[in-house]
Amino acid sequence: MGVIQNILAVIVVLGLLITFHEFGHFWVARRCGVKVLRFSVGFGKPLWSRVDRHGTEFAVAAIPLGGYVKMLDEREGPVDPAEHHRAFNRKSVWQRIAIVVAGPLANFLLAIVAYWLLFVVGTTTVAPVVGDVAPGSPAEQGGLQTGQEIVAVQDEAVRSWDEVNLKLISAIGADELRIQARGDGASEAREYRLPVDNWLARQDPPQPLPSLGVTPWRPEFPAVLGQVVEGEPAAEAGLQPGDEIIAVDGEPIADWMAFVERVRANPGEALTLTVARNGERQDIRLTPQRNEIEEGRAIGYIGAGAESVEWPDEYRREIRYGPLAAVGQSLARTGEMSVLTLDAIRKMAVGLISPSNLSGPITIARVAGDSARTGLESFVSFLAYLSISLGILNLLPIPVLDGGHLVYYLFEVVRGRPLSERAQAMGLRVGLALVGGLMVMALYFDLMRL
Repeated sequence: MGVIQNILAVIVVLGLLITFHEFGHFWVARRCGVKVLRFSVGFGKPLWSRVDRHGTEFAVAAIPLGGYVKMLDEREGPVDPAEHHRAFNRKSVWQRIAIVVAGPLANFLLAIVAYWLLFVVGTTTVAPVVGDVAPGSPAEQGGLQTGQEIVAVQDEAVRSWDEVNLKLISAIGADELRIQARGDGASEAREYRLPVDNWLARQDPPQPLPSLGVTPWRPEFPAVLGQVVEGEPAAEAGLQPGDEIIAVDGEPIADWMAFVERVRANPGEALTLTVARNGERQDIRLTPQRNEIEEGRAIGYIGAGAESVEWPDEYRREIRYGPLAAVGQSLARTGEMSVLTLDAIRKMAVGLISPSNLSGPITIARVAGDSARTGLESFVSFLAYLSISLGILNLLPIPVLDGGHLVYYLFEVVRGRPLSERAQAMGLRVGLALVGGLMVMALYFDLMRL
């Protein structure tokens, strides 16, 4: 069932993103007087198609990993002289630039609308209050203490652990972290400078909070499973939602965090769980998956979550804006995530982020399925971030991508005439090799994660 949900979720996500992206090209092309021959969502043989009164064929094809808008163009075949004025190659360079840029801009617009919807509907999160500080960790060396609420990271305000994680990840490669936090009841925050060395560089995947030595504060959770992710170690061992963990290797478990600590401390090691299910006890063998958080250091992971527990009101944070205020917030969030994505690409290029963090269709399917199961808020957030990523990737100056065509047209603006067809063909071959290589790498890392 989980695999089917993942497939359906990725089809919905990619279908929306591709449709918006290609509609951007299509809409601007029509406004510029270009004849659009085909608007296809997906590649390969069409599963469904129809032709409108303008002669454009709309199609849904069998392979949902992309799409395209095919326009009338003399470079791709003979064009009736009566329709020369409707050919893409006959349009001014500025019109061609507008048509190329419209696809990525449509993805950014989709992200803005998605974030706007989340800000208007509102979300409830929990305050980033420090639970435990690991001895000898950067957090302890910098002076952070249990019970303090983190209000800013690197001088940027935060209101939740999600925002804390994003700011910490955006600081990859730093040699010092600046964190502002305030104690219980204090009105003024104090700045703490945490010593780090090439922060999170090449960590796969980045684990900001464990690397910082901080465990978020949580109310006392009984060691009862609320969620079990299909395909992960917990599900493979036979654990089910509602199971209560009584002991691990014969040692009693006091609460959920005590169970988490045992799992994290035993990556790749077989554990014997004593579980209470429907009033009966049974032993279950479980081997936590080994997750590397830095060279020579790993934690255990089983793919399970605790049964939900009510958080005290003083730890809740409501994030909601009116329709007008939400516009500014959604623009700011889209800009922030765009900068984060660009910075991640730069850091991957210079070696600060491991290329194994590249994700392909398998990882996208798993994350899309998990976010859909978690709830509409997580799914919409993932959709928005993926839309931003698609927009940015398409603007990279690589031939084959929109950004590569944009470079050609900007070169034409400066030079006064188009780049030679021979040079464009050579760039096309280079671009295909680069994009093909990236796709193979992403698929390889996907398979390694499995």
